Amino acid sequence: MPAMLAAQFTGLPLSQSPAPQPSFRLGLRPSLAVRARPLAPRAAASAPAVSAQPAAAAAPQVADRTVVRIGLPSKGRMAEQTLSLLKSCQLSVRQLNPRQYTADIPLIPNLEVWFQRPKDIVRKLQSGDLDLGIVGFDMVSEYGKGNEDLVVVHDALEFGHCRLSLAVPKEGIFENVNTLDDLLKMPEWTEERPLRVVTGFGYLGDKFLREKGFKHVRFLSADGALESYPPMGMADAIVDLVSSGTTLRENNLKEIEGGIVVESQATLVASRKSLHKRKGVLEITHELLERLEAHLRATAELMVTANMRGNSAEEVAERVLSQTSIGGLQGPTISPVYCRRDGKVDVEYYAINVVVPQRLLYKSIQQLRSVGGSGVLVTKLTYIFDEETPRWRNLLSELGL
Repeated sequence: MPAMLAAQFTGLPLSQSPAPQPSFRLGLRPSLAVRARPLAPRAAASAPAVSAQPAAAAAPQVADRTVVRIGLPSKGRMAEQTLSLLKSCQLSVRQLNPRQYTADIPLIPNLEVWFQRPKDIVRKLQSGDLDLGIVGFDMVSEYGKGNEDLVVVHDALEFGHCRLSLAVPKEGIFENVNTLDDLLKMPEWTEERPLRVVTGFGYLGDKFLREKGFKHVRFLSADGALESYPPMGMADAIVDLVSSGTTLRENNLKEIEGGIVVESQATLVASRKSLHKRKGVLEITHELLERLEAHLRATAELMVTANMRGNSAEEVAERVLSQTSIGGLQGPTISPVYCRRDGKVDVEYYAINVVVPQRLLYKSIQQLRSVGGSGVLVTKLTYIFDEETPRWRNLLSELGL
């Protein structure tokens, strides 16, 4: 993280005493649940206390471009995990030159990959320069600002888990502050001496605290090393992304109950305009969604195969189904195992195939053994395709198709 950050209170140098700020209103829900639906439009807060955002781009000409574009994170762990997930879905990204911002996915010929900063992915989805993107829900919420053109197609890609949370010092005037309500009731916060909050998420932080009833708050905008601000006396609290909480603890800060602004993980996001108007976007979105959904479901399951003596497939099925952990998706698949005995083809064993949750693997094996199973094999799964992906039905309903 950079050692020095350019920062100022609502346009005033830190050395100056800022004039009292007017009261403000709040319009965002305190916790943005991760759901497979578009972000609902919110009323924009008046007189935001963070640095101004770039002016909105002109309405995109959706039909001007024929190739479909997807934005992927360009750097860091999020980028690595995104590429790894796509590769696991047999959608390896081919980048001929690591210095280039463009790439492709050979299995989807009309899809063009653009490596971008997460916040730029959200902005370019809104401007029409991208059609799809994989980005954290925190970025969608902060930079999308409730734009109804952003549609969260898949809300839980199972990586990039974090939370945007409010934290305060452990000691001093905050020693007995353990909840958001405790912080709200502190008499220190006045119009002349507001609660100073440093964050890189001015939109979400501002909305959250306003809705929670805070009337005297001033935001300091910064992008890194936020944990240093309270110890240096430059801020009272921070609103930042937290994974394990180790960095907070090592800097003598603590999260407080009720202070989580939003829970986040990686999501697949699309432009509503593109889904409606650009040829190929809906079809490519369907394929991506099917592959992602089927693969993510499969990663939590294992295929277990065992042999079992029995007089018939029905009799073996009765024994298997008497156990709670080996019922499978719809039930076990049971087939005869043929052998040659005394010159004749005979059936003495039956093979059982059953899908079980990884977390119940050992229990499942114990239950198979208890009903006569032996020779147990365990296989990883790549995909589990449903008859129809529920999120696809939800998307079509949202689009009115």
